[in-house]
Amino acid sequence: MTDIPKDRSRTGDGTRAVRAGLPEPVKHEPTLPGPVFAAHFHLPGEVTGPYSYGRDDNPTWTLLERAIGELEAPGRDDVETLVFASGMAAISSVLFSQLRAGDAVVLPSDGYQVLPLVRAQLEAYGVEVRTAPTGGDAQLEVLDGARLLWIESPSNPGLDVCDIRRLVQAAHAQGALVAVDNTLATPLGQRPLELGADFSVASGTKQLTGHGDVLLGYVAGRNAEAMAAVRRWRKIVGAISGPMEAWLAHRSIATLQLRVDRQNATALAVAEALRQRPEVSGLRYPGLPDDPSHKTAAQQMRRYGCVISFTLPTRARAERFLEALRLVEDATSFGGVRSTAERRRRWGGDAVPEGFIRMSVGAEDPEDLIADVLRALDESAESAE
Repeated sequence: MTDIPKDRSRTGDGTRAVRAGLPEPVKHEPTLPGPVFAAHFHLPGEVTGPYSYGRDDNPTWTLLERAIGELEAPGRDDVETLVFASGMAAISSVLFSQLRAGDAVVLPSDGYQVLPLVRAQLEAYGVEVRTAPTGGDAQLEVLDGARLLWIESPSNPGLDVCDIRRLVQAAHAQGALVAVDNTLATPLGQRPLELGADFSVASGTKQLTGHGDVLLGYVAGRNAEAMAAVRRWRKIVGAISGPMEAWLAHRSIATLQLRVDRQNATALAVAEALRQRPEVSGLRYPGLPDDPSHKTAAQQMRRYGCVISFTLPTRARAERFLEALRLVEDATSFGGVRSTAERRRRWGGDAVPEGFIRMSVGAEDPEDLIADVLRALDESAESAE
């Protein structure tokens, strides 16, 4: 039997995923301890040790945070990871802990649809908010004097990619911090901290946990002072993960590499099939060699994700297509083992055409999924008025 190297930065993604965050083995103890449900802990005398009150820390969080840290920054001891109740809790913790009245922040204009709500709240607090698209590294044009640069690459839902190294270097040259939303890529697709970012932030609700049954977020960072502020924000706001959710997330990470590789390969196959259809326009998947973002993505990503976006001619055609699908659920979110798709304009927050579809490819057999998508395209055309 091959010994597992103590330096797990030298192991493969699959080995790292299945062993990430596990405690040292103890005879008769479970390999992954169950969730610790505790609002308080025995604490005689002076306040010492890691666990005192359930809003501050929990042993189940500790193991999960260690696991995520091993994926985001393998082999590094200077990176701290904190888990949150949701992806938006994690995003908010960075923005609101690092920015003050009079500061300027640069956000993507084509990012997650809740960012406009975040912008309004930041502006209400006296923070100047500038926006620019992800593609073409356009955020560089509005970076001057900013305190924080927020990158979302690939962007959601348009799947544009920016040169993270280039933006980080420009931001750091001006003294700005950089946070990267790594939700779409996952740590197996992209490691923002290795690209120079100060924070890697993600919704663990999506492909990291992959089963559509956990709300979770996290922040991993290599700036101790900045991360202390993030931790303080979590304590003040109380945006903490429940122990059961944290345990489910840790359990699910063990299959991350298996899920990601299957879903990424199938996503590429589905995208190639969609490229042959005349009614499909605006097809985007960074893994396609002719995608506008492929060259940049290939320089900084190891896997291209499970999300595809494309546009059908009309809202009605898109709705008929979604209704005709049998293996793809009409649902929001992405990254799960069951494929989902939705017409994004129904939410009202994305600047996309009425027939724009965001599809998340699951773990179904590729042949079955492609056949279902092509059949649904045929049926939605046949019933056109």
